[in-house]
Amino acid sequence: MNQPVSAAASPAPVVAAPQAAPADVWRQAGRIVVKVGSSLVTNEGRGLDEAAIGQWAVQLAALVRQGREVIMVSSGAIAEGMKRLGWATRPKEINELQAAAAVGQMGLVQMYETKLRENGVRSAQVLLTHADLADRERYLNARSTLLTLLEHGVVPVINENDTVVNDEIKFGDNDTLGALVANLVTADALVILTDQKGLYSADPRKDPSAHFIHVGRAGDPALEAMAGGAGSGIGKGGMLTKILAAKRAAGSGASTVIAWGREPDVLLRLMAGEAIGTALVAETPKNQARKRWMADHLQLRGSVTVDDGAVAKIVQDGKSLLPIGMTGVEGDFSRGDVIAIRDSKGAEIARGLANYAASEARLLCRKSSADFERLLGYSAEPEMVHRTNLVLTRT
Repeated sequence: MNQPVSAAASPAPVVAAPQAAPADVWRQAGRIVVKVGSSLVTNEGRGLDEAAIGQWAVQLAALVRQGREVIMVSSGAIAEGMKRLGWATRPKEINELQAAAAVGQMGLVQMYETKLRENGVRSAQVLLTHADLADRERYLNARSTLLTLLEHGVVPVINENDTVVNDEIKFGDNDTLGALVANLVTADALVILTDQKGLYSADPRKDPSAHFIHVGRAGDPALEAMAGGAGSGIGKGGMLTKILAAKRAAGSGASTVIAWGREPDVLLRLMAGEAIGTALVAETPKNQARKRWMADHLQLRGSVTVDDGAVAKIVQDGKSLLPIGMTGVEGDFSRGDVIAIRDSKGAEIARGLANYAASEARLLCRKSSADFERLLGYSAEPEMVHRTNLVLTRT
């Protein structure tokens, strides 16, 4: 196992302590994204580690039975492809890396599917690119797919689509992808399993005064100053990418823990509140972070007007906005834009992400979901704005 490292052997900066208790964060987490690195998945490049993947599958299944929703973001396709192709060192040519990913992905997803099925859990393969999460409509499509899978008790296994893009191969890492997925599904927690115990204040091999960081605040600049380079020659992620991933995940209110992936029952013990690894706690709770983003959104693309019944359901009952309650549409917005929801007098009561473009919304006013396919030629979400994408601006 590689030693946990960070950059300099200089006096450690003060790391700000979080306000929330890490144990409570993990115990209360209902939606969890777990990211596991290449060196763990492939046993330092020697091929897929069946025993390790089997142990994670046991824990994932146990978390599902607890009523939690779990997504696995797994590296390892390129490393497994290298093994199958007989390549001892990671190639530099993009086309060769993409070929390795194509070969390795076959074994990677098969292994996860087999081990999860053995534990009574269904799984699904989802390949994403950064472009999928940058494009507004593709972002919402990916989110809808993942949330639907979670609703049905399926564990999505996500990897970067290395065979068609070179973002991760050239610049990125799956730590960042894990954070983006946490943002995408508004997860409560991001667990980064790695071949290191966590974060130290300095390289303990060089600085005997280096101390382990048990708890910190996600986004604390002092943490970035501590971080070191890549942990192994198999994967691309180092401790810095994990700290930056925690910072990104905190933007939507998700807290992060960095822990050794071979710690026995690491996921179960973490979610039971045990202190393992380095916990980087988000300052702003998930709901507040998401609501603050939507409430402060200044570039509203349009609005919909709703009847009194819809106002009551949204404000008093916390329900989604259904098209049948809409009486009018203003503006020229697209699917995924933030729009205002107004009452019959024109007063704003809420804001949220539109599931349909303005032109479609006009056709759906006062219509039930049974009419959607006839009017639009397809049927998607039954809601104009889902309650998870809606924030009240008037109570």
